[in-house]
Amino acid sequence: MLRAMTTAPALRQPCPPGACDCGREQLAEHPPAAQRILLLTRQEEKRLLERLENLKDLEDLQRLQVRLYENLGIRVHIVPGFNEVRTMRGIVIELDAQPGLCRRTRQSIPAAIRRGLERNPQVAFRLLDAHDLLRDA
Repeated sequence: MLRAMTTAPALRQPCPPGACDCGREQLAEHPPAAQRILLLTRQEEKRLLERLENLKDLEDLQRLQVRLYENLGIRVHIVPGFNEVRTMRGIVIELDAQPGLCRRTRQSIPAAIRRGLERNPQVAFRLLDAHDLLRDA
């Protein structure tokens, strides 16, 4: 009788003790849907960051936000800051707190999005326009 070969998906390696505050050990208590963040291996994270740095347009950015939530449970909020937006630093990019999301990943995703916005400023302009900040321009 032939058995179907099933392989478990690769999971992210744990961070060194004391180097991260991701709360990976708490994920065992959560449902499997919450554990999908562990599917973001270092190699997949590199691909994700490269994809975020090469944004095509605002719809592409919004599509990536939806995919991040659907596949990994990561919610990314991107809004203009409360004061004037003169540089990409004026755009607020936040990730919801989530067990299992490494400290380094929490920092690298917003940085990659900022680099993508700097490479393609039209995406930033469309983002500002979507929030009605350029209505008088």
